[in-house]
Amino acid sequence: MGDSFTEGLDDPQPDGTGYRGWADLVAGRLAEKAPDFTYANLAIRGRLFPAIVDEQVPAALAMRPDLISFAGGGNDALRRSFDPDALLARFDEMVGVVRGTGADVLLFRFADLTRRLPGGRYILPRVRLLNRAVGEVADRHGARLVDLWSDDGFDHPSLWSTDRLHLSSVGHRRVAAHVLHALGLAPDPAWWETLTPADRRPWIVARGTDARWAGRHLAPWIVRRLRGRSSGDRISPKRPTLAPFID
Repeated sequence: MGDSFTEGLDDPQPDGTGYRGWADLVAGRLAEKAPDFTYANLAIRGRLFPAIVDEQVPAALAMRPDLISFAGGGNDALRRSFDPDALLARFDEMVGVVRGTGADVLLFRFADLTRRLPGGRYILPRVRLLNRAVGEVADRHGARLVDLWSDDGFDHPSLWSTDRLHLSSVGHRRVAAHVLHALGLAPDPAWWETLTPADRRPWIVARGTDARWAGRHLAPWIVRRLRGRSSGDRISPKRPTLAPFID
């Protein structure tokens, strides 16, 4: 359950039809371990936390799953209307309900992407607040914690797509490695790819890159906000029901 992070942006499928992402990579590994494994992915890009809880949690629980991943709240933290008290109270309640069904739950501390975004100093306290609460909720309800925040590897630009908000294919593989580790399984060693130090660009080159990024990614995001639209409008879950995983 979740938003673009779990849907798989920006990790294109090898055949170019849609996105893969860390959840599909993990599902492939689990399918190798259990021939009767089935998998659903309800995540939709752009979804805010209330919509994830209202739309995806009932659909997920109706499938009576053994394992659920939940990652949400990042889109909310980018908005002026962010209400941490309401979000965190409902988050705690939701995880308690899901754990009460007997399902195992994966929760995520988000990696720090604020260094790449304008207004990062404004957003960073919100990310820290969410991450701290995720750890507390995981402890309280016995959920499995995937701690991306503590992995300095996510500081490397190659783990992020050109929009600076979504993971690249390399980034999704690294998340998949973290998830499998949290589940007690060994990932493909290549997913812990050793990263060479990023080249430092001259100031003028960096500012030119920033300007191109703003025109290509920031401006459309602002326009959608002003129009009350989301990148996930008219998007359906890529795997809406439990089914055997075929990559």
